[in-house]
Amino acid sequence: MRVMARAGELAYEALRSEILSWQLAPGAVLAEVELSGRLGISRTPVREALARLVADGLVEPQGGRGLIVTPVSAANVSELFELRRALETEAAALAARRRTRAVFVALQDELREVPALLTDPDPGRLAYYDLALRFDAAIDEAVQNPFLVQALTTVRTHLVRLRRLSRDNPARLLEAAREHLLIVDAIVDGDPQLAADATRVHLARSLRATLGSLEAGLPEPSDRASAPPTGTSPTGTPPAGTPPTGTPLTDHPTPPTPKGAPAR
Repeated sequence: MRVMARAGELAYEALRSEILSWQLAPGAVLAEVELSGRLGISRTPVREALARLVADGLVEPQGGRGLIVTPVSAANVSELFELRRALETEAAALAARRRTRAVFVALQDELREVPALLTDPDPGRLAYYDLALRFDAAIDEAVQNPFLVQALTTVRTHLVRLRRLSRDNPARLLEAAREHLLIVDAIVDGDPQLAADATRVHLARSLRATLGSLEAGLPEPSDRASAPPTGTSPTGTPPAGTPPTGTPLTDHPTPPTPKGAPAR
């Protein structure tokens, strides 16, 4: 039973990572038999993993014909940002009231160095996204509200996918960093209203940029494969125990599929 549970957890982490990095693209069909063969496990842990991904909102039914990776559309992006606005403006205001000032002073210094980060040759923008993760983590700690943090964590899972749309737009990334700096400035000053207002402006501009990217078209498959790592750990690496894409999960004796089997 323990082996089966671990196989289910590893399958969940592997598929979640592939979805967030666009290796499994929006709209991709998720067939249990194919996934079971590719991951080298039985269908039961795959089914359990898919059920968890449905609960996360990353996978959805396709009219009774199986499951697909949840599409990215203008409608669901707008809905997500409506929720972001409610949660993140409140979080920024609470952070301004409850923060440890020195934490955000340090973030101020780092955010001022973002132009140098964006000239780094690393195509994955690892340092940039690591700083964005630490910005989120600082606010989470400052709000001192575990219920709000849990809601923010759920929303950020979906934001990881959307950030792939802006990764090749250094101008937008620089603009976003400046917006983050204004939020941090307000938090350092202990001004809840200004922190909320700065967050509201940031979200409005982010929504406009994201919808513009959608209109321009989704990334090509070759771009998806080189997308920056998911926000699953502060270092930008997948969670411990997550196998590389296409690597069988060996906690179950089911053999992997023969060579030449499709790997989504």
